[in-house]
Amino acid sequence: MEILKVQDLTKTYGTGENAVHALRSVSFTVAKGEFAAIVGESGSGKSTLLNCIGALDDPTSGKVYLNGQDLFSMKEKQRTVFRRRNIGFVFQSFQLIPELNVEQNIIFPLLLDHQRPDCDALEEMLDMLGLADRRRHLPSQLSGGQQQRVAIGRALITKPILILADEPTGNLDSRSSRDVMDILTSASKRYSQTILMITHNTGLTASVDRVLSVSDGILTDLGGKCNEKLS
Repeated sequence: MEILKVQDLTKTYGTGENAVHALRSVSFTVAKGEFAAIVGESGSGKSTLLNCIGALDDPTSGKVYLNGQDLFSMKEKQRTVFRRRNIGFVFQSFQLIPELNVEQNIIFPLLLDHQRPDCDALEEMLDMLGLADRRRHLPSQLSGGQQQRVAIGRALITKPILILADEPTGNLDSRSSRDVMDILTSASKRYSQTILMITHNTGLTASVDRVLSVSDGILTDLGGKCNEKLS
């Protein structure tokens, strides 16, 4: 089942001789439960692509469909609510609320949307993240790897259609990076969670289902496990 469809997505900054083509007619789809990675060097356009897919930035032209919904046909307020309820974000810089503890940071998106947290789901989430014994700790009392696990829990707790992970291991050491990748892979399988991750580290793509590459705003599908099974 197709969850994400990107069609002829273009993003251009400036005009005329000063125009910078960050994305050039990018098209691809992601299936439900698929863990896909977008790789590329700094300045390749991968962050711009993720921001457009997450409706954090408007494309110059093209379409983004999430579960059949055209994101950029929505009015801004409608798109904001849709994004909050259907897209989970994991950022390189964690972006946790320093005054809230682990548990409060994880359930914050639910409270923001006036939803009552499911206590059983929260307990399951804390166990999966290995944070049950850190639930009352503030972000400043956690390691970088633990903070990123909190951020992953926050993204997962709303049961979003799609999780967008922007260099989720960029600020972590190699051991914490492996732990984060293991949790993302486990979440993809356990919850049939669709994940799209960008990274410049090709060594992190061994466990994903499919790899896409962006260079000079042009996307290439490099295939992966799904393609291997069909060959």
